Amino acid sequence: MRTFDFAPLYRSTVGFDRMANILDRAMATGESSNGYPPYNIEKSGEDSYRITVAVAGFSDAELSVETRDGQLVIAGKKPESKPDGETSYLHRGIATRAFERRFQLADHIRAVGATTENGLLHVEIVREVPEALKPRRIEIASPVRTIDGSAKESK
Repeated sequence: MRTFDFAPLYRSTVGFDRMANILDRAMATGESSNGYPPYNIEKSGEDSYRITVAVAGFSDAELSVETRDGQLVIAGKKPESKPDGETSYLHRGIATRAFERRFQLADHIRAVGATTENGLLHVEIVREVPEALKPRRIEIASPVRTIDGSAKESK
């Protein structure tokens, strides 16, 4: 089987563009390899992204969204329920088990907000490159020629 080296392509990408590959590698190595809960990563603008996680059955109080050590950590945990004997399930398809999803964040990426809607948790993420790292245009000065033909530096 042929393998391709995509490393030269990655050198020209910044931020979240490489995030999908980092996540694929993390999933392949067994970190959260069970696939629960499912999620989407969307690019919603030039420097804005959204991670959507399916969290059906969890309330806002049972969910946690944090950033630490360059990672976005989304966790959900139901409180311990005491068996009261009143509820008897014939089929239980809505998973309410505890989970923790980790997303490695690229440089200058930060989470700015989270909302829940219709059983989905939306985490808004933006890339904010500091002014010092943004490209700056540098003017090129050309020498000014005088009538006698000698060159003088322009200021």
